[in-house]
Amino acid sequence: MIAADFPYQHSIAVTFRDLDAMGHVNNAVYFTYLETARLHYLTHLLSLPDIRQIPVIMANASCSYKSPLFFGEAVLIGLGISRMGTKSFIMQYVVETSSGRVAAIAETVQVMYDYAAAQTIPIPEWVRQRVQVVQNGWAGVSPFK
Repeated sequence: MIAADFPYQHSIAVTFRDLDAMGHVNNAVYFTYLETARLHYLTHLLSLPDIRQIPVIMANASCSYKSPLFFGEAVLIGLGISRMGTKSFIMQYVVETSSGRVAAIAETVQVMYDYAAAQTIPIPEWVRQRVQVVQNGWAGVSPFK
């Protein structure tokens, strides 16, 4: 599994503030990398000019660490929506270095949410259609290990 196999890619540079006392990227920072990539993808996918218009909330996040990331490395995150339910959807991610070394794989669950009504909502049909078009039929990596 490589980032290029995913329907969307986002690059991030490892900065000094991302490091822990051991000199590699702290485990919690990976979630910030995933969040950054996810927000870029969702604004692109839904054609939204502002991240505050993204109608989702986070329900779950998991990350499996495969190898450390270090200061100055270029990171490429491949991501896409792998499954859609009635109100929620799963996103899969791979985090790799510019040399192709996999640093982590991750999954998150998002729930469609109406912030004005403060409640979950079904995934609109136009969103389902947009995912199919943008992802060109990509349906995730299975098994995802």
